[in-house]
Amino acid sequence: MRVLALGGAGAMGAAVVRAAATLPTVTEIVVADRDLAAAQTLAVELAGRGVVVRALRVDITDPDALNGALHTADVVLNTVGPYYRFGPTVLQAAILTRTHYLDICDDGEPTTRMLDLHDAAKATGVCAIVGMGASPGVSNLLALTATRGLQRVDNLYTAWPVDVPESVGTLEPPGPDGITEAAAVHWMQQISGTITVVRNGELAEEPPLRAVTLDLPGGRRGSAYTVGHPEPITMHRTLSPHGEAANLMVVTPGTAAFLKVLRTDIDSGRLTNESAAHEVTKPSLSRILRSLTRISSRTSHGTLPPFFAAATGHTGEHDRTTIAYLSDTGETARLLADMARATGIPLALGLSQLIDGTARKPGVYPPEAIIDADRFFSDLATRLGIGPAARLIGVEHTTAPAQTASMPPQQDRICRAKPQ
Repeated sequence: MRVLALGGAGAMGAAVVRAAATLPTVTEIVVADRDLAAAQTLAVELAGRGVVVRALRVDITDPDALNGALHTADVVLNTVGPYYRFGPTVLQAAILTRTHYLDICDDGEPTTRMLDLHDAAKATGVCAIVGMGASPGVSNLLALTATRGLQRVDNLYTAWPVDVPESVGTLEPPGPDGITEAAAVHWMQQISGTITVVRNGELAEEPPLRAVTLDLPGGRRGSAYTVGHPEPITMHRTLSPHGEAANLMVVTPGTAAFLKVLRTDIDSGRLTNESAAHEVTKPSLSRILRSLTRISSRTSHGTLPPFFAAATGHTGEHDRTTIAYLSDTGETARLLADMARATGIPLALGLSQLIDGTARKPGVYPPEAIIDADRFFSDLATRLGIGPAARLIGVEHTTAPAQTASMPPQQDRICRAKPQ
């Protein structure tokens, strides 16, 4: 199959290109990027790997150039952001040229716009999978795993790590290793203004960085913080939580406090997303001092795992709380420490399921609606050299006698919102 990798010479794009080049069903990869020299360098690196890799200069703001590149491909991997500008545009072009589509969109608004193109994609036979990275992506599939066996889902959370595991209370500059400038700017957008969550079974807007305290199976307890991401939007459509759903960051109290200072200054106009992103890597002394007054040991991440999904609901016989998480191994730690690989490898594994038909049906889908989660985690475990998927993910439950049908979802059983 012929693959067009838009933004393929960037950090995320190059990671997925390297992973996709190992798939036996991929016959050609076109590394399409505005930076032709970087695309050519990657093509040379991958020469002799058994797949044809060539470079192409493409500016996706040029409709003719974009459509021309898509016409020669069977599937496009879109890693060009920001997705609020380019996601729907590229997907519409893919639908027009009948090219299958995958991306790593981590922005809620364009995710909604792309999901609304479902009927158009279905009419042309195009399969599109949006948000097939780490979070969203792996997180959605952990949520799907956590909700298995539930006849009704009450509360549902996905969570990803920022600076844990580390010592509690550190004031190290926040942000995953290898964070790019564009990713930092987008992160500032996600922790300011309002974000979309699910509350009482409906989509709702609220300020970010609300502390959510979780009491989960296996003695895993701690607080994580709400952040703007697509998972609540897609899970509202696919897994139908009746209570609350949110995407959370697992962070140390020091980082949470510093992010709240940045949020305050962005919302008040004292910082832009760009200047706030600069503070991420080079925090000013004044903002560090302000954050010191906001640190609270009551909102520590405690014993929460770094990357997990948690669900409560009813099995028909019992109330159940489930956590599905990536196991704490050296391989998973190294993966999560490398944003590019943590995003690119899942996208390549999603591509493999689309190519062989496991996850290929006309329409636009989030990962949890189309990807085979068991196979995905098995393939990811193999890719990381871990062995059986059971060593990659853990799933644990606690049960209690079922409440009466007339009672509302038991939110306090899994979370308590902390005052801000």
